[in-house]
Amino acid sequence: MIHTFVVLAYKESPYLETCIQSVLNQEYKSEVVLATTTDNAFIRMLAKKYHIKVITGKHTSIGGDFDFAIKCGKTPLVTIAHQDDIYDPSYSKEIVNAYKKNPNALILFTDYYEVRNLKKTYTNTNLKIKRMLLTPLRISCLTSKKWAKRFVLRFGNAISCPAVTFHKKKIKFPVFEYPMTCDIDWHAWEKLSKEKGNFIFISKCLMGHRVHEESETTKTISENRRTKEDLEIFKRFWPEWFAKKINKFYSKSEESNDV
Repeated sequence: MIHTFVVLAYKESPYLETCIQSVLNQEYKSEVVLATTTDNAFIRMLAKKYHIKVITGKHTSIGGDFDFAIKCGKTPLVTIAHQDDIYDPSYSKEIVNAYKKNPNALILFTDYYEVRNLKKTYTNTNLKIKRMLLTPLRISCLTSKKWAKRFVLRFGNAISCPAVTFHKKKIKFPVFEYPMTCDIDWHAWEKLSKEKGNFIFISKCLMGHRVHEESETTKTISENRRTKEDLEIFKRFWPEWFAKKINKFYSKSEESNDV
């Protein structure tokens, strides 16, 4: 077995069962486990129903929970399946095939669509911008270049966290652990962009990110926690005066997460 879906379950999400069904319904039969730092009867019931192992940990932070989830996977490739999201049947097959062609990959990730009110949205302003930023990674000879990996991050976070698969042997822990509450993924990609290895982008929409009122993305935007963290990341790429200008523009793009 090469690939594992670690379904990161938190409390009692009404979308968890749909996520579990999607990762079990893969053309390439990946290993599937449930990881949680909020163990409860609801999670145990679904795990029993689908005959999935539950691995429990102690909650420390959002980033800590993500690092814990990666470690729960025992295969070379691990995808943190966010409980609200869904994965198309060919996701793991495409990831494994890409890995076989690129064994030095740090991360492998696909394009994605949004799920809003049970409807799939394949294009909007936010998605168009991200796809444009990812252009360098469509060229195979550039996927290992530091400047190309950092280009896709310097104008915003173009990499969708639930679409990412990690090559455990190539990454260093902690990956996500950091005193942030919403930009931990962008922080992780920025760190990994400095490491030797490839960022492999599969330009097919193979998973769906659910946008709804209770999602963490929507909550962090509505509570205005994200702007400060965005600025911190931008300052890793730009002088402070220019980072502030980009941040003002970037904050407007977040409005597409409104439901």
